[in-house]
This record gives sequence, structure tokens and C-alpha cells, in this order.
Amino acid sequence: MSRQLLTHLAKILPVMSLFALTLAAFFAPSALAQSTPIRPELIWQAQHLKPVASTLKVKVGDKAPDFDLQAIDGSRIRLSQYLGKKNVVLTFVPAAWTPVCSGQWPGYNLVRDLFERADAILIGITCDNVPSLHAWVAEMGGVWFPVTSDFWPHGKTAAKLGILRPEGVSERAIFVIDKKGVIRSIDVHDINTRPDLGELAKALEKIK
Repeated sequence: MSRQLLTHLAKILPVMSLFALTLAAFFAPSALAQSTPIRPELIWQAQHLKPVASTLKVKVGDKAPDFDLQAIDGSRIRLSQYLGKKNVVLTFVPAAWTPVCSGQWPGYNLVRDLFERADAILIGITCDNVPSLHAWVAEMGGVWFPVTSDFWPHGKTAAKLGILRPEGVSERAIFVIDKKGVIRSIDVHDINTRPDLGELAKALEKIK
């Protein structure tokens, strides 16, 4: 293979990857739903909720507040443990055993390389307790990233960020945080729909 061809491929491959991810995001409602192995009878069919019901307490450019959460494997996960080492993506979902959440997190199994290329760790957070989260993740077939509980003090981490809803669950939200602990992107999403994977890919491209 000629040097000119290799140079050309090096230039276009990142663009092609982003295009592929954007297509995946476009088709996500059908394609990613198929990656959810949960038996339908275990899914609680939540009613349509107000898209956003909280007020953000942070903004892009702020230092992200630290947290100390228990993961379902028994470990403790802190934002500070990744400072200077990894970019961090926090994915908050409202509740285990619900339809959109049960499709969103398994979907990230299909794009693990997206985070690896950005030298980023993905951390899942909900206000559910650890036993419920453990059973839910096991039923989904597992995920590659740590899943943590913001159950007690209830919703403390979500409240620090301003995404704790009045009904006691977090918003469906994604925070992209760089290695210095600075928030680089915030997506407080319509709680009833899955976030756009293409937008997350763009945010990660900016902090590589």
C-alpha cells in the first residue's frame, strides 16, 4: 500500500467513524432496542413524564463536583480517582427496569471503542439501590462500564448537579468531563427518549 494512500486513509477514517456513529444514533430506537435481552414482562411501563423537571446547578466550564458512590461490584467509584488519568462520561438514567433505560445502557456495549478512542471511562449512575441495580444489569446481560448507586443519601450526586427530579429520580443526563475535572458537555435529555449517540461522539471528539 502506497504512502499517499495511507495518508489519505488516516485523514478520512475518523470522519467515516463519526458518520457511522451518527447513522447508529439515527437508527438507535430500533437497532439498539434489539440489544436489550430483558424479558418484556420484567419491564415496568412508565407513563409519559415531563421532559425535564429540575434546574441545573452547573454549566460547561465548571469544575465537576466530586462524588463517592458504591458500584454493584462492591467497589467505590469517585470522580477524583480519574483526575489526570481519564476523561469521564457520566450517564444518569432515571430508573432500572424501565423501557428507555433498559435500551440505553446495553446500547453502549456496541460502541465501547468510542470511549476507548477518547481515553474516557463511562460511569452509569441511578438513584436505585444496589440490589435492584445488580439484578437489572445481570438481566441485561451485563455492561462493560461501572454501574453505581446514588440511592443514599438519596440522589446526593444528582442533586449536586441539579438534575434530581421532584419524584426522587435523576434526569436522563450525560456529562462529559475532561482529565482536569472540567465539564465540557452537558445533555439533560428528554427523560422519555434516548440521547443522541452522534452528539456524544462529537463531544468526545473535542476532548481527545
